[in-house]
Amino acid sequence: MRTGQISVQSENIFPIIKKFLYTDQEIFLRELVSNAVDATKKIQTLSRIGEYSEELGDLKVEISIDEKKKTLTITDYGVGMTEEEVEKYITQLAFSGATEFVEKWKDKDPDQMIGHFGLGFYSAFMVAKEVNIISRSYKKDAEPVKWECDGTTSYSIEKGKRKHRGTDIVLHLTDEDAETYLSKWKIRELLRKYCRFLPIPVEFDGEVINNIDPIWTKKPSDLTQDDYKKFFEELYPMQEAPLFHIHINTDYPFNLTGVLYFPKINQALDNRKDRVQLYSNQVFVTEDVKDVLPEYLVLLQGVVDSPDIPLNVSRSALQSDSNVKKITSHISKKVSDKLTEIFKADREDFQSKWEYLDLIVKYGMLSDEKFAERMKDYCLLETTDNKFHTIQEWVDHCKINQTDKNGDTIILYTTDQNAQHMSIKSVKDAGYEIIKLTGTLDVHFAGFAEGKFEKVRFKCVDSAPVNQLIEKDETIESSLSKEQQETLEKSVKELLNEVAFDIKLESLPPQQEFISIHKNEWERRMEEYAKMGQSMPFGDLGMKKHHLVINSNHPLAAKVLSQDTEAQKSTIQYCLDLAMLEKNLLNGAALERFINKAKELL
Repeated sequence: MRTGQISVQSENIFPIIKKFLYTDQEIFLRELVSNAVDATKKIQTLSRIGEYSEELGDLKVEISIDEKKKTLTITDYGVGMTEEEVEKYITQLAFSGATEFVEKWKDKDPDQMIGHFGLGFYSAFMVAKEVNIISRSYKKDAEPVKWECDGTTSYSIEKGKRKHRGTDIVLHLTDEDAETYLSKWKIRELLRKYCRFLPIPVEFDGEVINNIDPIWTKKPSDLTQDDYKKFFEELYPMQEAPLFHIHINTDYPFNLTGVLYFPKINQALDNRKDRVQLYSNQVFVTEDVKDVLPEYLVLLQGVVDSPDIPLNVSRSALQSDSNVKKITSHISKKVSDKLTEIFKADREDFQSKWEYLDLIVKYGMLSDEKFAERMKDYCLLETTDNKFHTIQEWVDHCKINQTDKNGDTIILYTTDQNAQHMSIKSVKDAGYEIIKLTGTLDVHFAGFAEGKFEKVRFKCVDSAPVNQLIEKDETIESSLSKEQQETLEKSVKELLNEVAFDIKLESLPPQQEFISIHKNEWERRMEEYAKMGQSMPFGDLGMKKHHLVINSNHPLAAKVLSQDTEAQKSTIQYCLDLAMLEKNLLNGAALERFINKAKELL
């Protein structure tokens, strides 16, 4: 037996490994199994090119635990190592201290650092108080070798007893970690998480836990719809079937494969798990793919795999790189191409899926100018009559009947058909048509569309009296004298809290409401921005007020003026309560007063 010192001028490499590289303890198993898989793939390659002529045997990676000895062992039947190779790959980490170590490796190609043994191997010391390597090289007449290290810079190396080609990594677990990593349930869970699609069979407790040939590694032409369905079920058991899938298979100017599924997404911005998984050469990296996928696509599900995605040394996070931006742009284009394809092939099918596509498409158009340009002709607007139109189709349609005195086309919309039922009826009675903008991002989308389409404005159906939604070049005279108007306005103001309402008397058609309450379009949008946690462009300009409009031409206007003081107050108050009830502003003592008045009238 021979002993030596690991070539590092730091007192101990292992605290550095833990502190700077591996913040997630459980990935030690991923690193060691990945190393074993790499070693196995190498022997396959050597056999294929004729540099190894013996039988390959049953190529697999085995994981076993021994509860009595408190050991966890990873076994492969790959290329193995000679004593010289153990010295080279394990003990000669030649660097001059912790700082230089981190600086030297943090931006390097991960394949250079976490290949078959090397830096990834040392993650074993996150859970082990001692590690043994028992290996035998595939080379003819190679002697087996055994290497031992107790987590200090000292090690021993001697002749081993392994009879067959390959390597055993034996982890003598610390007392603290033995309880966790000697659990069959825990090991199976970690293998399913990190190793479920590795290209070499991984066996634990008599069961192969991985799919070595996942569909994203195959050509789309070789797959059926059923293959994609089964793969989705494998990824996300018990979940509702997705709308459709996108198969990515690119080898230039970067390598990128994957399958993305469009799930049935509602209007909630859902950040739950079970989203897209990122792999590098079939090795699981993370479910946090916000730097690879555009933010508006993180609600998708599936797998993206690319060896060209730059990872930090522990493969736990992405690093800034031009390739990432190119990959992100490519995925975005693949998604827009697929949506365009579906629209052109079967518009009715596209429309039937729109309630689930709405959020992603609009989010993408708001976030990505290129995506917006590709999708502007395929983004749909749905009317209150449940008919679908592209934005341009609806603009062209509305120009006929919904153009105001300034030549602007007015798109009328509802944010809540139930709450705005009466306003919708009034607008329809006036001969106008309405679309539904009920989604999380629709207030932003209205502003976006106004910027993209010339002389187009969006207005909510209850943002103003009906005849002021689409203003025409006409004047309506008041049936009341100036003095009567002032008296009426004063009588209403005396019963109201002017802090809550901006009161205005208008000459409207007599069939419109006597008293109505509105939130104008600009203020509505500012409040929506505030609800989403965004600052308002011009600050809070007293926008909590509602606008109360008194129609001087309504028959009740003249009636109120003819009443005595008490009757006048009673009539106005009841009309005010009705207006507030419609807007869900009536509560507490005011609601009780209204109910009592209604009972009295009955």
